[in-house]
Amino acid sequence: MTPPRMGLGCMPLSHAYGIPPAADAGVAMLQEVIDRGVTFLDTATLYGAGSNEQIVGRALAGGRRDQVVLASKGGMAIVDGVKVIDGRPETLRAQVDASLGRLGVDHIDIYYLHRWDKRVPIGESVAALAELVAVGKIGGVGLSEVSVARLREAHAVAPIAAVQNEYSLWSRNPELGILEATRDLGVPLVAFSPVARGFLSDGVASPDDLPEKDIRRGMPRFQPPHWSTNAQLLPAWRQLAGEAGCTPAQLALVWLLSRGPHVVPIPGTTSAAHALENEAATELTVARELLDRAGALIDTATVSGPRYNETNAAEVDAESFGDAA
Repeated sequence: MTPPRMGLGCMPLSHAYGIPPAADAGVAMLQEVIDRGVTFLDTATLYGAGSNEQIVGRALAGGRRDQVVLASKGGMAIVDGVKVIDGRPETLRAQVDASLGRLGVDHIDIYYLHRWDKRVPIGESVAALAELVAVGKIGGVGLSEVSVARLREAHAVAPIAAVQNEYSLWSRNPELGILEATRDLGVPLVAFSPVARGFLSDGVASPDDLPEKDIRRGMPRFQPPHWSTNAQLLPAWRQLAGEAGCTPAQLALVWLLSRGPHVVPIPGTTSAAHALENEAATELTVARELLDRAGALIDTATVSGPRYNETNAAEVDAESFGDAA
């Protein structure tokens, strides 16, 4: 199933950024935005150790399931309090069944291999998910944080419905090959963290203000010495958004949408107003010259620091500019 041009990343409703809302508030927020036209939801086994899927499932109850394209992920989960990457076929089969139960649905439109388990040939993981497509439990097989080589290897085993890699003005890794490869194969490139984990939405005044468990505290670009360099880009970024007549987040999203009709940003938020503001970016027109200036202002050459620390960088397979601290 082909996703819409914009989606909603549901992860913040459970963990990672800021302080998540109460589950009831998260359900209400999702129901509001679905009723107002947000039609692509992204969740995962990992998020909130399964609680995120439960929130999404509650939001879809009562007739909303058929209004959305629903995506989830497996192959990475919290096991006994520890994050575990496990792409064995038996694990994926069990996790899909568990996801279906938490979501309260009979099928999931796109199910991603959240991370390639480097101990398991990716063809084995994809073949297991393809079996679940055949029996109707999932609509299509997705991959996340993969390289061109891994995509082509997987695509030779079964059709790949989507690739979800990080992509934004400040994380240009897909331009090392996966942007072109997905276009050539006719595969949507679902861009997570499209507003640079809040940086491009002008949502981080100071990393020191972030809650103790916020994952950005462990990311080099939000740490000394990189943060002070990156923060110096924000005044000019705000000015560009003003010239474009949109919010900073919308400018970041319009830039991504301009990268190709197969690029699908999935910004995350806990705010219905922000979700609808993001969705509205699909209707905006920004001059090519201004988008080019945005691309020159926030780029690999101007952003300081790698996107991941060494531990997280080792978990991904995507092409890298040298993304470990």
